[in-house]
Amino acid sequence: MIEKLINLQKNSYSPYSNFAVSAIAVMKDGREFVGVNVENAAYGACICAERSAILSAISNGYKKGDFKELFVMVSSGEIGTPCFQCRQVISELFDKDCVVHCYSTKGEVKDYLVSELCPYPFGEEDLKWDVDLLV
Repeated sequence: MIEKLINLQKNSYSPYSNFAVSAIAVMKDGREFVGVNVENAAYGACICAERSAILSAISNGYKKGDFKELFVMVSSGEIGTPCFQCRQVISELFDKDCVVHCYSTKGEVKDYLVSELCPYPFGEEDLKWDVDLLV
C-alpha cells in the first residue's frame, strides 16, 4: 500500500502549501477508492485527500458501514493524521473498530481505531432536541 500512496501523491494539487496528501479508502468488498488533497486560493474550499477518497466511494454507491479501512500519507516525511473535518466524516461513515493507517513517506506507520481518532464523535444523536424544552 505504501507504493500506491507514494505514487498517488503525484496527483495532489497543493501549489500553496506544497504539502501533498494521499489516501485510499478500502471497502469491505475489497474495492479501493483513492483521493488526494486539492487546494485553491480560497483555502476554506480546499478538499482533503481523506474526504476525497471517502466521498468518491459514496459517489459510487457505497454507504455508511461499507468501509473497511483507510490509508493516509502526508509528504512531510512524518506520520500525519487526518484533520478534524476528515475525522468528522470518518466518524460518520466508518465503524468505530475500523483502522486508519497513517504512513510517513519513509515507511513508518501508526494505526488508529476510529474510536481512538474520534473519541467524542458528533453524530445524529447530538442533533436531536426535546420540543418540551422550548415551552
